Amino acid sequence: QVTLVESGGGLVQAGGSLRLSCAASGRTFSGYPMGWFRQAPGKEREFVAAIRWSKSTDYADSVKSRFTISRDNAQNTVYLQMSSLKPEDTAVYYCAADTRGGSVVRGTRVHTAYDCWGQGTQVTVSS
Repeated sequence: QVTLVESGGGLVQAGGSLRLSCAASGRTFSGYPMGWFRQAPGKEREFVAAIRWSKSTDYADSVKSRFTISRDNAQNTVYLQMSSLKPEDTAVYYCAADTRGGSVVRGTRVHTAYDCWGQGTQVTVSS
């Protein structure tokens, strides 16, 4: 099975930037569709961005033009470059993998499409 480990979170001022990394490991890893989700205190988990092996991407409207998702298939790593950060971006960010093809049926924006999740990394944006 695939194991995911996020890193790169931290505290930044509004307008700053951060790059999150998600390292995937496991014998079955072969470029699965990957997604980033986030959850802020008192709010439900929400879709942020997704990317397929072909590097085609999808973004939530709230982060479009500010965040960029990318992947290095050779290194089994997915990234989320975050720029022009706002206080409302504050949340725990989770990396997820679809190893069973759920995103083909449900789409990449739905959390139930992903069966493997990381532990999350905290991102805090101060005003």
